[in-house]
Amino acid sequence: PPSHPPVDFSVTEHKLCFSVRFPPQWKIKGPTSLYGFLPESTLPGTKSLTAINNTNMAVCCFDSFEKQIHWPAPAKRKGECQMTGKGKQGECANFVRLIEPWNRTHLYTCGTGAYQPICTFINRGWRAEDYLFRLVPGYVDSGKGKCSYDPKQENVAILINNNLYAGVHIDFMSTDAALFRTMGGRTAIRTEQYDSRWLNEPVFVQIQQIPDSAQKNDDKLYFFFREKSLDSNGGASPTVLARVGRVCLNDEGGQKSLVNRWTTFLKARLICSVIGKDGVETRFDELRDVFIQPTQDERSPMVYALFTTAGSVFKGSAVCVYSMADIRNVFNGPFAHKHGHNYQWTEYTGKIPYPRPGTCPGGTFTPGIRSSKNFTDEAVNFIRAHPLMFHPVYPIHRRPLVVRTGVDYRFTALVVDQVDAVDGRYEVLFLGTDRGTVQKVIVLPKDPTSFEELTLEEVEVFRTRAPVKTMKISSKRQQLYVSSDAGLTQVSLHRCGVYGRACSDCCLARDPYCAWDGESCSAFTPSTKRRSRRQDVKHGDPLRQCRGFNAKGQKLKDYKRLRETMQFGVEGSSTFLECQPRSPQATVKWLFQREGKRKLVRESIQTDMREQVLLKTNHGILLKTLNQTDAGLYHCLATENNFKHTVARVALRILDRDIVLALTAEDEDEEPKTRPVEPHQPQSSFVSTPFPPEIRLINQYCQSYWEQLSPKQQQQRKRTSRRHTESQDQGLG
Repeated sequence: PPSHPPVDFSVTEHKLCFSVRFPPQWKIKGPTSLYGFLPESTLPGTKSLTAINNTNMAVCCFDSFEKQIHWPAPAKRKGECQMTGKGKQGECANFVRLIEPWNRTHLYTCGTGAYQPICTFINRGWRAEDYLFRLVPGYVDSGKGKCSYDPKQENVAILINNNLYAGVHIDFMSTDAALFRTMGGRTAIRTEQYDSRWLNEPVFVQIQQIPDSAQKNDDKLYFFFREKSLDSNGGASPTVLARVGRVCLNDEGGQKSLVNRWTTFLKARLICSVIGKDGVETRFDELRDVFIQPTQDERSPMVYALFTTAGSVFKGSAVCVYSMADIRNVFNGPFAHKHGHNYQWTEYTGKIPYPRPGTCPGGTFTPGIRSSKNFTDEAVNFIRAHPLMFHPVYPIHRRPLVVRTGVDYRFTALVVDQVDAVDGRYEVLFLGTDRGTVQKVIVLPKDPTSFEELTLEEVEVFRTRAPVKTMKISSKRQQLYVSSDAGLTQVSLHRCGVYGRACSDCCLARDPYCAWDGESCSAFTPSTKRRSRRQDVKHGDPLRQCRGFNAKGQKLKDYKRLRETMQFGVEGSSTFLECQPRSPQATVKWLFQREGKRKLVRESIQTDMREQVLLKTNHGILLKTLNQTDAGLYHCLATENNFKHTVARVALRILDRDIVLALTAEDEDEEPKTRPVEPHQPQSSFVSTPFPPEIRLINQYCQSYWEQLSPKQQQQRKRTSRRHTESQDQGLG
């Protein structure tokens, strides 16, 4: 079967889930990990998603039909697990950590089995209409080398030609991490055991088969991980390093040395750093997620890697993009070697044995060598001592694509979508954060040496804030599936309607998913041939794109005839004037208008008698101490790409502080007075009812507001008020 994304379950006990043809709103509550989509070739005419949660429940959907599988650890094994001191946090259960398609009718799945990993098959039927979803009776296989013992340990796995390749911890104490190959009728093979030169406390992130040439024997398995640095004891060396490693799929281990061990294992460092204006380099060493974006050439996918800074003092995140050509060049370059009195890493300059270490047997450069067991002892011993490449892999343009520093959050997950727009193809990045949001970002080239990063929107995907754990994308369904400890939800890849109802708003959004169709901002499809489609992702120029469209309906006229909103403030107190443009890229400025004169609002407003100090925020301005001279009309203007429009007009009126205090103090000083009401004397008016001070103040606000209305609006208000009074009289009569 073809390759698939890795398994990334962090939780889940007892039940498996396999979903096909989701309902429009599909949600699972509770701590959930998201597996991914199984390709159409595994189940014709369908797409499927696997998710498992920590509340002992999972949903298995066939259209609107659901099935579940109960797969607990044996009671005896649970008891034995608890006897070892585990289980205080519920670890002595069967946490499912792996689900991979085996063939068109079965899935292969593994769980922790209460610290004794077990595997089995799931029969899902030949067609979706079969509605099968059940364990194969009587079959249980050992999960050692396939699934971690500890449910808290990360692991990745992939099935290729019935061989399972997995990056796992394979012992009870989680001290032995390895890249394993099992199943398929071949001898199990792994990385060298307890050799920190190969793996040093690794955390596996992603695993993917990528062919290196047209020759099948050259196919390699690339895996991405982070590990503890061997040089982290003091000094300026980082404590954690990001790595990319690879092995040949046809590696059978050595004949005398490295028996049942990889003889083609190599690794290299991934660099993702940025140099600030002060010349200080900030390195992002904690590899968190990797997304491999296919291209037309299956040998050259783009590798998007998400990094964070190591440590808790400085928060920073970055996304770097790597080309497979650069990765291969590093693996074809010099090897690293520790040498000298300081035992520092240096370039190995000695003789390189033949065949070159890391070369696949029977490949382009070794056609006469049929098996890795035929490698010379010199070649095998060399790679055993020199698995690390000397040069690191740098990202394209040697700088990150996206950088976040000086913010109170970190990125946790990454997926990428290719979108065809009017003016070309764009890569849209969806970035999950540790505060439970998803940012939608595109990066546009400004010139050959610089880029422009645009955050199109940021969406809170969970009602309860929780870090995003995993994300999977379906370009066909135009959906993003997001998991966290709060549950699993789906989000549309585009929400064109939120950009506004004007052509200029749609154009300024610069969202490649959306275009102006002459009536509204709607989803864009390349097959659309209507001339009225307007989209400008590269420049976002509404003056050029929206000419002839802004005169219809709610367009530029709305900006010029924007309705004023009345806002009241009490003298001596503070008030907040809200203004939030739809586009995050817009520059906002405020104008203060009084007696026909306009002034630009800076950090303070100079009025007739005093200076008003204010605080500007992304959502508006805060006037700290109000005075009668602050009353006037405030204009919020947004500017983007030389296009200016008014977002808000706020007419601020200041209430006299003494009057407000008098109204409040009058009722506070009054003693509660009760007057007997004659039974035959109904209250004649709703107004005669005594009001609390807050209601009196609101009445004053409303009276001032109604005085500003035109006579026609006042007449309409009187009719409404009359009906309201009559209904009150009927209710009190």
